[in-house]
Amino acid sequence: MTRKIRLGAFLPGGGQHIAAWRHPDQPADGATSFEFHKQLAQTAERGLFDAYFLADGLAIAFGGGIEGGNARVAGFEPVTLFSALAPFTTHLGFIATASTTYEEPYNLARKFASLDLISDGRAGWNVVTTATESAAQNFNLDQQHPHAFRYRRAGEFVEVVKKLWDSFEDDAFIRDRATGRFFDPNKVHYTNHRGEHFKVRGPLNVSRSAQGHPVIVQAGQSDDGRGLAAQTAEVIFTAHQHIETAQEFYRDIKNRARGLGRNPDHVLIMPGVSPFIGRTLDEAKEKYERLTSLILEEDGLALIKGLTGGELDLTGADLDGPLPPAPPTEGMKSRQTLIRQIADENNFTIRQLYQWVASARGHFTIVGTPATIADTLQEWFENEAADGFNILPPWLPTGLNDFVDLVIPELQRRGLFRTEYEGKTLRENLGLPFPQNRWTLAEGAVQAAE
Repeated sequence: MTRKIRLGAFLPGGGQHIAAWRHPDQPADGATSFEFHKQLAQTAERGLFDAYFLADGLAIAFGGGIEGGNARVAGFEPVTLFSALAPFTTHLGFIATASTTYEEPYNLARKFASLDLISDGRAGWNVVTTATESAAQNFNLDQQHPHAFRYRRAGEFVEVVKKLWDSFEDDAFIRDRATGRFFDPNKVHYTNHRGEHFKVRGPLNVSRSAQGHPVIVQAGQSDDGRGLAAQTAEVIFTAHQHIETAQEFYRDIKNRARGLGRNPDHVLIMPGVSPFIGRTLDEAKEKYERLTSLILEEDGLALIKGLTGGELDLTGADLDGPLPPAPPTEGMKSRQTLIRQIADENNFTIRQLYQWVASARGHFTIVGTPATIADTLQEWFENEAADGFNILPPWLPTGLNDFVDLVIPELQRRGLFRTEYEGKTLRENLGLPFPQNRWTLAEGAVQAAE
């Protein structure tokens, strides 16, 4: 099959841009409107997107504060939302974020396996370690765990979850009414995991789905994050401002995966892109400038504080002066570095910086026509910078409609994107292999040796 661009749709109901809710086209209550999320899911499926993706936080607002009128202050828990949305779609995948720092493997494995069954094999888990002091303070801690600790725990966490997902072999359920045999007990397996962070007996009380188990997604860019991604992830969301840094990340991850014995083609790299789309460049610029004009100063400063680690005090700072140095924290180290890079490379003032990252928080923002946006996606896709993209429409539903109605047809004309779904499961549409149950593989290996 000819290689095609993969597309995720990152669609928080309140909009991506911190001022999106103030735009007249965006429902002001979109963040907590199920009907609006249903509309977005159906539009994404009409556009043949691979998956609907949602990030998630475990504290109020991006920076942990309650400043301003940011619509990100409250919203749905993603697995709950996606379980409700799944019956209204047939092909669209659902990738939900959940934390390895503040959840337990058994509970997480159970809820994602349930979503995978409810959606007939269209679930994905975005593995995050959760980096804010405010989240830690909601889970019996005064301070968040150190960065390295979070990633060690995450590696073991994913290992345990995958073991739990293999509790039942795919043909374990007989359901023979005549004999009364519902399942074959020889095909149900205890997990019996004992490690540095977890002790889990198992088995999980949810069976595998049509795609085996949910797709594993990860988004870390630090060295620890890259190591975890190369070891465990099947899809990686990443943030880059330049094709050169995207290429370095792409090649590094593929090489790490290869070094670990994995097929690098089964590790898909999908940078985030926030497009402002106009039929002319002037129209696209007008859309960008209109949304930018709606940013509240306090929201912009809260965003910068959160993205730089949560400790930068900008009280009384000259907003038309440069960004001062931010103290190092145990938060998202790669994102802190990226925000500093954006400020320095563009010689941005504090105000210009928060205006630029307001839509995508460090992901690549493109202002242009459908053709110029397709040009950029094609260049990255064809030059070892991306296998696909996570699209972050600045406001909804207009930004999503613009991409589906204007950019998707341009990608299809170039032969870069599907004209129909390849399969029914998320794995099939992403071109990822079915994960064989470890117990079935082990039995096969024993039989082959005999």
